[in-house]
Amino acid sequence: MVHLPLAPSLAPGASLRRGDVSDAQWLDWRWQLGHMLTTAGELARVVALAPEELDGLAGSAHLFRIGITPYYASLMDPVHASCPIRLQAIPRAAETRIRDEEMRDPLGEDSHNPAPSVIHKYPDRVLFLVVDRCGIYCRHCNRRRLVGGDEPPTTADLEAGLDYIARTPRIRDVLLSGGDPLLLSTRRLDYLLGRLRAIRHVEILRIGTRLPVVCPMRIDGELTAALRRHHPLFVNTHFNHARELTPEARAACERLVDAGIPVGNQTVLLRGVNSSVRSLRALLRGLVRSRVRPYYLFQGDTVIGTDHLRTPVDAAMELYRGLRGWISGMCIPELVLDAPGGGGKVPIVPSYLEQLDADRAVVRSYRGERIEYPQPRERDCTVPYDDIYFAGVPADDDREGSAEAGGGRMPIGSPP
Repeated sequence: MVHLPLAPSLAPGASLRRGDVSDAQWLDWRWQLGHMLTTAGELARVVALAPEELDGLAGSAHLFRIGITPYYASLMDPVHASCPIRLQAIPRAAETRIRDEEMRDPLGEDSHNPAPSVIHKYPDRVLFLVVDRCGIYCRHCNRRRLVGGDEPPTTADLEAGLDYIARTPRIRDVLLSGGDPLLLSTRRLDYLLGRLRAIRHVEILRIGTRLPVVCPMRIDGELTAALRRHHPLFVNTHFNHARELTPEARAACERLVDAGIPVGNQTVLLRGVNSSVRSLRALLRGLVRSRVRPYYLFQGDTVIGTDHLRTPVDAAMELYRGLRGWISGMCIPELVLDAPGGGGKVPIVPSYLEQLDADRAVVRSYRGERIEYPQPRERDCTVPYDDIYFAGVPADDDREGSAEAGGGRMPIGSPP
């Protein structure tokens, strides 16, 4: 069994406001995680709960766990229930209205699970789910069926996952996720990364975490020193609003970058949270100023209880038009929809191409101008040197992730 670090207890009824907590406690990531706000009573000490929040807290307990670090709660607007932090962290009554089209496992992960703790959907990369707890239980979580429970992966589960990765040579990229891997002790995380780095065919290690957003004090010197031992290693985090880019959060991201660890960001497009051009531009520019590369802008997944947070696809594409060309290309993430049922990530960027034939392409600029691009005379795109450079190198095994374990589908057109 994987055990998480524990924090000292807080006296019942004690204040969790920043001004009422000592620096030693507030800056201790174990204290933050050990004193997460989980009830209406605890939240009422921080914000004036609106009726729809009280109804949501009362009605959604059976759907998904509630948990917010004191640090992240301190970012909430205490008066306005439309605060983007509150909308992400405090359930609303709408969360209890489950739609027929909503799914428990919207990404089809349970059908691509060839070994304990491993999700293998794409040919050359896997998710390695190393823990089932988070530093916040986001109301838009697409893995709520797995996280926030009381059955974390056992040591035997993790060993079976490591064994599957070791005996599957087409796996080049391993993404540690969960739950949040940075909830593990630094020693435990260092051990798992070391085991993965020792597998010769694993080229890239990644960690998916929201702790730079909700508990930035976790990104300390001990952690960054451990992570930098396992390059090439990348971190993807999850900022959704510029309000989250506090000095503490920005410093946490910069500590990772200073340790040679590239940091990317995956934003979920959430209705009423960041579903305006102004909000998205502020977030994306702020990320780049913090040396964080915007990576994905996700259309919300069709997970149960989230219909009220999802943005229509046509609205998402129109929002994207307000980014491309209007702000630096460094700030532009890829707008994608993760196809329900396990179809994978599909770009849904608006098309700027109006006409295409052998002679010309007609495009619309980001300002709406109609411009012609002449096609080249030559059409053959063969790379002659490929036969030399790749001599003796076998072609990529592009079967769907867990096909060799009997659990995956073969691509259309593949031989039996």
